[in-house]
Amino acid sequence: MTGVSFWSQFELHQVRCFVAAAEELHFGRAAARMNMTQPPLSRQIQLLEHVLGVRLLDRTSRAVKLTPAGRVFLLEARRILRLTESAALATRRIASGEAGTITLGFTAASGYSFLPRLLLQRASHAPNIDVALKEMVSGEQVESLLTGRIDVGLLRPPIERAEFTTRKVAGEQLVAALPFGDPRLSEASLSLSDFDGRPLVMYAPEGARYFHDMLIGLFKASGVAPVTVQSLSQIHSMLALVRAGIGAALVPEAAMSLHFDDVHFRPVRTVPEAPVELFAAWRSDNDNPALAAFLDLLRGDEVDAGAAND
Repeated sequence: MTGVSFWSQFELHQVRCFVAAAEELHFGRAAARMNMTQPPLSRQIQLLEHVLGVRLLDRTSRAVKLTPAGRVFLLEARRILRLTESAALATRRIASGEAGTITLGFTAASGYSFLPRLLLQRASHAPNIDVALKEMVSGEQVESLLTGRIDVGLLRPPIERAEFTTRKVAGEQLVAALPFGDPRLSEASLSLSDFDGRPLVMYAPEGARYFHDMLIGLFKASGVAPVTVQSLSQIHSMLALVRAGIGAALVPEAAMSLHFDDVHFRPVRTVPEAPVELFAAWRSDNDNPALAAFLDLLRGDEVDAGAAND
């Protein structure tokens, strides 16, 4: 008798009765441990032996001893009970939201600073929640939220979907990335007027729409017109051009963690002071039990107070 048909013949209660008797080597003490009388305990073990087709215990009027087969089965029985208890605990944790998996979308720039802090928060405050990371631009995250490919997105505004709940989780100031020898490095901080008529590595509208539109708006409001020398989508590529002396770049403060030789940073005064915003978004009807605990991590890791639709 093998496979499922074999294992389905006996019950966990029979296994527990056997383990109690095998560990106590006394039917009276084993029955007391199981909160039952001795005859039902003996009957359960007899049924188990019948299913297995072997004697597990040798009983005499003076002693109870494990047979060779009983010693082997005791090891397996303990393993079965441990797995059963582990499965039950894991199931309860997932159902209660104490454990589970969150699939998280994030933009490349959020991975410089905010995301590492969030993952540290998870490790210390919610170690039973696993996070599966998916790097995506903001538009791809919106589609992935709608189709259920991700549970939560870390993305840039605007997020105009009635199906989503959003929360602002970070706000950053802009910093100027300047090449070695740039005269503006003599200043402790800069204003947008310091870029008027000067070469600037700009964000590409088709690949970095949020940063492109934000800078265009800031420059227009300040009456500033830099000279765009290149338009790129990735911040690390922009910094490589800065290092080559092609021009300056305006990047979020977190990009300072990208260490490029001969690229130096200066804060830039803007209105608002921290124009680079990062939002978390999730479907309002998401039924993942782990979502609430994960959102608590986001609340605890907020860099800048504020929320929308929350």
